[in-house]
Amino acid sequence: MGLFDVHAHLTHPQMPVEADEAVARARAAGLTTIVVNGLHPADNLAVRALARRHPEVKAALGFYPVEAVRLAMAANGQDVPGEKELAVAPEEGIASVLDGLGEAVAVGEIGLDGYWVPPAYWDAQEAVFRRLVRAAMDADLPVIIHSRKREERTFEVLSEMGATKVNWHCFGGRVKLAVRIAAAGHRLSLPANLHRSQSFQRMVDLLPRDALLTETDCPFLGPEVGIPSTPADVSRTVDTLAAMWGVSRTQAIDQLASNFEGLFGFPP
Repeated sequence: MGLFDVHAHLTHPQMPVEADEAVARARAAGLTTIVVNGLHPADNLAVRALARRHPEVKAALGFYPVEAVRLAMAANGQDVPGEKELAVAPEEGIASVLDGLGEAVAVGEIGLDGYWVPPAYWDAQEAVFRRLVRAAMDADLPVIIHSRKREERTFEVLSEMGATKVNWHCFGGRVKLAVRIAAAGHRLSLPANLHRSQSFQRMVDLLPRDALLTETDCPFLGPEVGIPSTPADVSRTVDTLAAMWGVSRTQAIDQLASNFEGLFGFPP
């Protein structure tokens, strides 16, 4: 069984190395699977192209919750960080996911955001989210979730819709909610800053081992402050998990691989 990263952005303009180089480094570090998440139509196309070049790369196609309402916010003079020149209408963003489902192993990154997005746009954002969750469920694909400052509502929507194949990327809500999420059969993925993050360490202490996966969110959340991450950083996360669980590295890898296969339907 190999290592894996369930949430990477190798096509992001802030990546410290080219995507092909990042894949080579990950391969050398023992990764066999990198799920690269798309954020908008142009990014989804880039993710699909990267997946065709590298067997380790698996495409997750998404429409980032900020992108889902970027045009509406801009029309009212409200700006948020991101690739403004690539902003599209909600229908175009949704279509870019639907058009590529045959090449995807998941739908993501999708979700709700209350950090960048003010409440006036939450209903519109949720409407896009629901359509994408439904599309994933119809295709029997997992969803990879962004829930920043909207964790409770995100869980309510997923529960109401009956979504069970779910991974929560970089969960930042209350640990009590994380426990409920795990009890619902969802997974939660841990980024490369686990060794220095008390909140993620608390999740490891309280959540069942079979609920956890590894991610990087590269180029963000690197092992050290101010240093971008790459998928190769998963190796350190696995060492941290093994130490916290009190098991060997091989045992930790086997547990994580089983968790991955339980969600995606194939081994990493």
